[in-house]
Amino acid sequence: MKLLKFNIVIIIVFNFGTTIAQQLPQFTQYMYNTISINPAYAGSRETLSAVGLHRSQWVGLDGGPTTQTLSIHSPLRNDRVGVGVSVINDQLGYENFLYLYGDFSYTLPLGEKTKLAFGIKGGMTHYNLDQEIFDDTDVSSDPFFDDISNRWSPNVGLGAYLHTNKWYLGLSAPRILNNDYNKGKSGVLDFVALERVSYYLTGGYVFDLSTSTKFKPAVLLKATNGAPLSFDVTANFLFNEVFWIGGSYRFDEATAAIGAIADFQVSKQFRIGYAYEYPISELRAYTSGTHEILLMYEIFKSKRIKSPRYF
Repeated sequence: MKLLKFNIVIIIVFNFGTTIAQQLPQFTQYMYNTISINPAYAGSRETLSAVGLHRSQWVGLDGGPTTQTLSIHSPLRNDRVGVGVSVINDQLGYENFLYLYGDFSYTLPLGEKTKLAFGIKGGMTHYNLDQEIFDDTDVSSDPFFDDISNRWSPNVGLGAYLHTNKWYLGLSAPRILNNDYNKGKSGVLDFVALERVSYYLTGGYVFDLSTSTKFKPAVLLKATNGAPLSFDVTANFLFNEVFWIGGSYRFDEATAAIGAIADFQVSKQFRIGYAYEYPISELRAYTSGTHEILLMYEIFKSKRIKSPRYF
């Protein structure tokens, strides 16, 4: 089974091309975890906001990705300035990526309700290759693995976020440095770069269908050098400002999926969400699907701040 896990990692790698193009993990509930890809989002909820998320991807497939995230962000006393921190732990078979990043944003009012924020992200990415792979496969003598395992690398990201309380539009590149670990050597893979630049375009709008019902579509477009274009779309209905329910669709050559989303505003401060995805790519024969749980807690210091927020 451990050799199978290694083979699955290789298959996933080659689904994305002939290189290891490391990318940030994907989320079904990306619209509530925006700070992980766009630093300009920091402080935009106008209160201290903490989000935790766990994602078990492709359940039943040995070596399938599992991801945990924790992000905290808030405006400062000068409410034009927002700061945040985020941690992402992403495990794919024998590979592990740990992202530790801080975020800073500055917001410009463009009108009575419209705001434009610019952000910068900086931190470190740790890459580790589980040493079990050397015991369970015949690659221990390949210098490729010694070159890339157990490394820290710095990186920075940039973003812009235009929004009102009804719609938003974001553009970001959460990591803009290419970290090449090949050093002129080659191993069992045609290895070029561990980190690749990804560009994210996000947007969403809230429609009032009635006094108690709202409809919110949202989209995410991701373009990565050396990888297929990925497009996510979600559509959710909000009932009585308490319960969200909807669906999702991801168009991606390797990870296409359909899904369902449900969120419940337990109180003004606390929210819980669940998402399920079922692959419609060739992976559907090997997995029962993907599960994702989101927890959000916010501290409101002013009665003027609206709760719940739509994004």
